[in-house]
Amino acid sequence: MNIDQQLTLLRRGVGEILPDGGLRQKLELAAEKQRPLRIKAGFDPTAPDLHLGHTVLLEKLRQFQQCGHTVLFLIGDFTGMIGDPTGKNETRPPLTPEEVATNAETYKQQVFRILDQEKTEVRFNSEWLNPLSANDLIRLAAHSTVARMLERNDFAQRYQAGHAIAIHEFLYPLIQGYDSVALKADIELGGNDQKFNLLMGRQLQQAYGQPPQTILTMPLLEGLDGVNKMSKSLGNYIGITEPANAQFGKLMSISDDLMLRYYELLTDADLDEVRTMHPMEAKKQLAERLVDRFHGADAGGEARKGFEQVFANHQLPDDIPEQTLPSNGDTLWIAHALTMSGLTKSNSEALRLIRQGALSIDGNKIKDKDLQLTKGKFLIKLGKRRFLQLTIT
Repeated sequence: MNIDQQLTLLRRGVGEILPDGGLRQKLELAAEKQRPLRIKAGFDPTAPDLHLGHTVLLEKLRQFQQCGHTVLFLIGDFTGMIGDPTGKNETRPPLTPEEVATNAETYKQQVFRILDQEKTEVRFNSEWLNPLSANDLIRLAAHSTVARMLERNDFAQRYQAGHAIAIHEFLYPLIQGYDSVALKADIELGGNDQKFNLLMGRQLQQAYGQPPQTILTMPLLEGLDGVNKMSKSLGNYIGITEPANAQFGKLMSISDDLMLRYYELLTDADLDEVRTMHPMEAKKQLAERLVDRFHGADAGGEARKGFEQVFANHQLPDDIPEQTLPSNGDTLWIAHALTMSGLTKSNSEALRLIRQGALSIDGNKIKDKDLQLTKGKFLIKLGKRRFLQLTIT
């Protein structure tokens, strides 16, 4: 691709590019030096699984790879033990080294569902941060001021509200910025809530005698509710390791407006073409694309067939899982049955879904939270997509 073609692709969906014109300058430098740019994005392994919100950055990284550049996928195993204070109104509890190591390993396995492994360097920032001496850390801290740190909205708000700010939280943006020095990054990507930290990378590169990186900020992806940022804690997420049918069904539940945003941030499909399509067909094609990405070619088509069979034709799926549970004497409380079978995470979640009318047994809507299942077979349907053939013994 020539520079203009790269710019058209790489600017898509981007919130902000700093400095203005910086992306073109970096691309021109790459052409002049005949070398790929080094594109950095960092991910703290604070949870074991990635969801579609994380893949906004991964999709942009993939586009840089399409343009011939090298991706530096940075796993913040050191910073993950500090805890990113961005957007938080209180100090985050640090993760243990064991938790970080476990989560980091799953990240390595999951990202190559999107990225080209041959054009990706996976790095851990403990490589250069663990060896730092106290003297090194003091010298690093000398490159910023408390006043500069309080320019961050979240720090300023916490300070004004009288909420504690631990000293190690001030170190987080410095250390993230130092990662760019260690990796000699040309460009760094991050969510729009990471702007302060990304700019710190530019500042520190200049202090260490390096050309400052260009930064690209990306919007935060709304979850299934179309309002809040996609988050596991809010339950509005789609995990990239979820089963194909579950991913497809969740994507079919989003609004038409949100569908266009997902197309823009998660694919490189022609948006003008998408707008000419019937919304239902466009949504099915979006779901197919994303399911194929995470589960392999044809997985999206199979998930679409299953969805249409169940919801368009009001038929049952062919692959209903089966499970057998023991009764407590002669009966089993419905909340226990849902939780023991794995359909819900807890009895309280089961009761909440029953109150919301999400449970059907053998085609009948169930709202009795005290229901006792007797010994026998039951076809359980929870919500729109979860089925279970349950046997009580």
